[in-house]
Amino acid sequence: MQIQVVKSKIHRVKCTGADLNYIGSITIDEDLMDAANIIQGEKVQIVNNNNGERLETYAIPGPRNSGEITLNGAAARRVATDDVLILITYGIMDLEEAKTFKPSLVFPDEATNKLI
Repeated sequence: MQIQVVKSKIHRVKCTGADLNYIGSITIDEDLMDAANIIQGEKVQIVNNNNGERLETYAIPGPRNSGEITLNGAAARRVATDDVLILITYGIMDLEEAKTFKPSLVFPDEATNKLI
């Protein structure tokens, strides 16, 4: 049997922008992507702590050490700048592997979205 488990989590980052006219996705500071083991194009679940919204899109890298977290395209309607977000990715693995798997958890500075 295979199950889906949390692979990566970036906990409590502030939305730095919302670009309705962009093609889609979430732009994430590439340093945060690396720390959380998230790759370009990977599906990301976004949980908005301010309004309870949950949505899915895909990751694209933003400038390193910028703290950028921008929701693009239609997802921009579900957030506001400075909303506090949790970004989560999931992996599918065998049950036995999942029992010992350790996800990549990142807790950036809440004021800057940068790695501590």
